Order: sequence, then C-alpha cells, then structure tokens
Amino acid sequence: VRGADTHNLQDVDVDIPLGVLVVVTGVAGSGKSSLIDGSVSGRDGVVTIDQSAIRGSRRSNPATYTGLLDPIRKAFAKVNGVKPALFSANSEGACPACKGAGVIYTDLGIMAGVSTVCEECEGKRFQAAVLDYHLAGRDISQVLGMSVTEALEFFAQGEARIPAAHRILSTMADVGLGYLTLGQPLTTLSGGERQRIKLASQMGDPGDVYVLDEPTTGLHLADVDQLLGLLDRL
Repeated sequence: VRGADTHNLQDVDVDIPLGVLVVVTGVAGSGKSSLIDGSVSGRDGVVTIDQSAIRGSRRSNPATYTGLLDPIRKAFAKVNGVKPALFSANSEGACPACKGAGVIYTDLGIMAGVSTVCEECEGKRFQAAVLDYHLAGRDISQVLGMSVTEALEFFAQGEARIPAAHRILSTMADVGLGYLTLGQPLTTLSGGERQRIKLASQMGDPGDVYVLDEPTTGLHLADVDQLLGLLDRL
C-alpha cells in the first residue's frame, strides 16, 4: 500500500505479507478500517467479508443464502419425478394460507404487529401435497428442520447422498455453525453468525486475500479457536 490517505491517514506506506494470517490492530480512530477498506478491499483477488446485515428477508435462511437449497430441491424432484419449484417455500410449493412464511403477520396499526403460527401448514411453510414427497424417508420441511451437523451426516450417504450439498454443509461446519438449523430465518442470526455464514458461502470464491472485519466480535473463545483453525487450514 503506497500513499494511503483515506480519512485521517496521511500518506501511509504499508507492506502486508501474503500467505499468512495478518492482524491489523490499534485504538479506535487510528485508521484501521480506512487503511484496509480504502486500500486493500476492492482489489482484484480480494474477498472482503464484513459484519453488515445479510441481504435477505425473513423468508431467507442459511439453506437459501448459501445455495444449499438448490441441489436439495433437484434431488427431491428427481427422486419423486416432479418439478424442483415445488420444494421452495417461496415458489410453487408454498402454503397458500401463509404464502410460505410459516406464520401469519397481523398489523395492529399503532401497536407492534404480531405473528402467529399458520394453522394450515402448522409452520411447515409447504402445501400438504408437497410433504407427501420424500427423500430417504424425509420430507422437505424435515430436512429444513435439521441442524447443519445432522444434515452433514444425512447427505453423506445412501439415497440422500448429494456431494454438492455436503460440500456446502462442510464449510458451514468448519466455521462453527454446526448448530444452525437449515431453515432458520436469517433475521435471527447474530452479527458473528452472519459473518461466519458469509465466510462459509464465499470460501469457494476465487481469491488470494481474505479480509475479515472484526471476525471475532461476539464469539465465544471456543468459537474463536475454531475460526483460527479454519484460517490455518486456508
């Protein structure tokens, strides 16, 4: 970096070594973000993962955000001889009463709105007919109710063996998200979980440099160790 002058930086030259874990640290206002965001992020070959909110509505979940749902839908469709769109709660398979949300939202005007579990689908988000289709004995709502750890085992073998899904689940487990449910709304994730799910979804992106903005914020020390282990493997 040569002549960095973003915000409070004044003609700063820095050599950042590649191929190793580098930590940029300093007191608040010292220019850490100005240096990295202004001079490193945005370059070719740099993958930047910040703590901004993940784009997606309350209908979005880890399975949709990471692309995991696509190979799962195709596998369900192939086994049952139907269209993949049936296995999306945001498409043809959605419960008509709640439109695939799983809950009914009621606007109370001047007071805060309330949500109640949909009585027709009982929160499963899908039409009853869609839940008659199975993959290795599980319907799509049961699959979305699995944790990452459970799904990792489920999609590893037998009729449910899907290498593409298993690969995505492996990266999610690697960043310490094995406890997350595949169908959990993204709006319920913490800042640390958002950053790690971003990391899991971008691990396959071509890049020589990964920039993580305060990746340990809100993490337990055990989670920090797991994240460091992942970075060491990178």
